[in-house]
Amino acid sequence: MGNKSEVFFASAHVKEPEADATLPAKLRRILEKIDLKNICRDDYVPIKIHLGANLGYTTIHPVFIRVLVEELKKAGGKPFIVEGSFQQVYDAAARGYTSETLGCPIVAAGGPYGTNIIKQEIGYRSLDAVNILGAIWDAPSLINFSHVKGHGVCAYGGACKNIAMGCVDRETRRKIHSLEGGISWDESKCVFCGKCEEACDTGGIEVDKAEKKFRLFFHNCRYCRHCISACPKDALKMDDRDGFRHFQEGMAMTTKKVMDSFEKSRVLHINILTNITMFCDCWGFSTPAIVPDIGIFASSDMVAVEKASLDSIKEENFIKGSLIGKWQLGEGRHLLEKIFGKNPYVQIEELERQGVGQTAFKLTEIK
Repeated sequence: MGNKSEVFFASAHVKEPEADATLPAKLRRILEKIDLKNICRDDYVPIKIHLGANLGYTTIHPVFIRVLVEELKKAGGKPFIVEGSFQQVYDAAARGYTSETLGCPIVAAGGPYGTNIIKQEIGYRSLDAVNILGAIWDAPSLINFSHVKGHGVCAYGGACKNIAMGCVDRETRRKIHSLEGGISWDESKCVFCGKCEEACDTGGIEVDKAEKKFRLFFHNCRYCRHCISACPKDALKMDDRDGFRHFQEGMAMTTKKVMDSFEKSRVLHINILTNITMFCDCWGFSTPAIVPDIGIFASSDMVAVEKASLDSIKEENFIKGSLIGKWQLGEGRHLLEKIFGKNPYVQIEELERQGVGQTAFKLTEIK
């Protein structure tokens, strides 16, 4: 695809005990390198973030959002925060997100009832179409501000997930999650002995012996196949060794549809890699960071910023004791794959195949 995409990077490492040497100040200097005036053009500018839920406290800190809002205003923009769920907007103040702390309004992208939607055809397996929220689809520009963390179904959540799952309605999110799979259960063979549940060290299986019910939660499934080996009646089988891929590919296709509604030069992707936890911010709780804070990546190219972010999460920096319960590192080429049993690069590869951007990038560090 020709020249490499430029990705700006600011390290979380602080060299001097002064505010100007810290990450929020470095974010400001990154934004000074971006053509924000072209993005804004004296118009409204939505900033897509995840506001979290319940007792979660590891989402993007309001200070970083405030810095971004101030820089957009300097460039002539009229920024506002958008979130996909009105409930998250409604509850945001409990986690420190208010118009006063952020410096701009906070709105639900689909309206209070999620009915302001634009349907777009996809035609991928069970993901026949997606409903994109109106405040995103109608906007002339977008700041995609994402908190990077782990994710049980796709191993990695960043810029792509912030768009694919945060810019569509509940029905679309359900369809994307319906792409999960890879292990099938044959009820006619099951004797509900519970051996599969005992063999699962991540709590992905629940067997109700009294009610004769079986549940496999793919978010916690690492495809280790211990449940299959433990089943005495062959009621479980691996029917798709790449079952996790479909979810990631569906997210990439959804993201492509959303991105097609913008001029590429009027979109900025910012990934913040602080408080990098195991699970998505939508769970409503926070767990310890699995690696130390890394910093901030920013680019007009989503694929490049995702690749740079994922490459920076290294196994040698893994913080022992940060995994919950009985979780342990397994097999894989990347730390997140060793945690979740899924290749985190699949969504990035599919984004590139879809023409959203390119994985080849050059890194420009901002001190």
